[in-house]
Amino acid sequence: MTNKNNSRFSLRNLRTFDSLKNPVYRLYFSGSLGLMAAMNMHWMTNSLLIYRITGSATMLGLMSVLSAVPQFALGLFGGTAADRMQKKNIIIVAQSGSALVALGIAFTLTTGYISPERNSSWWVLIAAAILQGSIMSLMMPSRQAMVREIVTGEQLMNAIALNNLGMNIFRLVAPALAGFLIDFFDFKAVYFTMAGLYLLATIFTAFLPRTSKITANPASPLADIKDGVKYIRYETTILLLILFSLFTILLSMPYMTLMPIFTDDILKVGARGMGILSSVSGVGAMVGSLILASLPNQKRGSMLLASGVVLGLSLVAFSFSRIWYLSLAIIIFVGLGQAGRMTLSNTLLQYYVKNEYRGRVMSMLQMEWAISSLGAFFAALLAESMGVQWAVGGFALVLALLSVLSFIFVPRLRKLD
Repeated sequence: MTNKNNSRFSLRNLRTFDSLKNPVYRLYFSGSLGLMAAMNMHWMTNSLLIYRITGSATMLGLMSVLSAVPQFALGLFGGTAADRMQKKNIIIVAQSGSALVALGIAFTLTTGYISPERNSSWWVLIAAAILQGSIMSLMMPSRQAMVREIVTGEQLMNAIALNNLGMNIFRLVAPALAGFLIDFFDFKAVYFTMAGLYLLATIFTAFLPRTSKITANPASPLADIKDGVKYIRYETTILLLILFSLFTILLSMPYMTLMPIFTDDILKVGARGMGILSSVSGVGAMVGSLILASLPNQKRGSMLLASGVVLGLSLVAFSFSRIWYLSLAIIIFVGLGQAGRMTLSNTLLQYYVKNEYRGRVMSMLQMEWAISSLGAFFAALLAESMGVQWAVGGFALVLALLSVLSFIFVPRLRKLD
């Protein structure tokens, strides 16, 4: 009888959706859904469109690395702005800008300027990628740092996991929707849809209250950046978390940029197959996010390192698979590893960082996406010479080994709660 009552108590008190009891977080979460749906459609559609125009793996890598340039140049300024200014206002302006970028590409497609028949039209997509990279680098530190200001410390991992769950739901839905829209209509239908989703996210953000008291800072932005870098350098825990996250993203993300080659040339499943494959990856990520949202705040460092092992080994297996259904099964574990990496690195950084440095630290995490673009570029060059399977699989194997070695030789990371 006692065991039955304890079981009922534990099930009733699962904290899976605890953060959604907070009305401010519900507004934030709703805005995130629109943003993440648009971003997932944007990534899949841009990659496929430029590959259809150029047929070049190098061009896929070039688009990725050029979108990273403004993230290197502006990322730390985005973090400084998050620590100085009202985060809500930064997000509204940035999301409106993303809507305009999507509309611009849609109208260019409507006029027929961008098309496979115009081989030189790829420059529009490159320019849009650079502009979108600039917008993301200025917005994402504010969006990430805002979470800690609207939930309690105990709810932090739950809130971040639920936010990643929402993103992964649209990793499941958005790429498949984009693929069907492309096949049954055309590319411009996707870009008009993306513009609407960015605007929807902006409307939800407009209803958020101010989340922090902004005080004047007499120091220059450059002085703030220098102060933030110094803080990270001397806070060993923060530095190790950033470095591990950097290398995990660097070694794991090239497969996303090079996915059109897997789907068109190796698995031969086309746009719909690419959308389905990306969506199935979201199933594993959703499962991972739900598990993490339900767990207590314990052994999070060990779980972060384990996520790196799962992600690395599953990507090795995916890289060398030529069987469609086997690839679908493997990509679930890729999503599971990605969910662990994203949720746990973000949670641990926000949990251990001082409040006054949160925006700048999160901007360093955001810059890792720019560094991942460099990884994607070099992987694309390797793919041209040795094949995409060896390029992506080799990177993933290094990630698995790095995660195991970190578990053994970096106890500070392993012991983090």
